[in-house]
Amino acid sequence: MKTLDVTAVPELALHLQSHAQEPLLLTRDGHAVAAVVPADDDVESLLLSIHPQFQAILERSQKRLEAEGGMSSADIRATLGLPPRL
Repeated sequence: MKTLDVTAVPELALHLQSHAQEPLLLTRDGHAVAAVVPADDDVESLLLSIHPQFQAILERSQKRLEAEGGMSSADIRATLGLPPRL
C-alpha cells in the first residue's frame, strides 16, 4: 500500500476537510482512475475488504453456501453443546 500526505495536494486536502465522510472520485480526462473513501480508524477492515484473496474466500464461501446450504444458529449451538438462545 502506498500513502500520500494530503497536504501534498492542496485541492484534495481542502475537499477532505469539508467532505470527509463522502467518497471522492478522482478522474483523468473524464475517466475514473481512483476513489478516495473515508477510512475513519478502521483502516485494516478497509484494506481487507478490497484484498483479492479475501474476496476469493468470500466468493468461494457464498458458492458453497448456495450449493450445500448452511446451518441455523440453533443447529450450531446444539452441535457445540450450548443451550438454546432465549
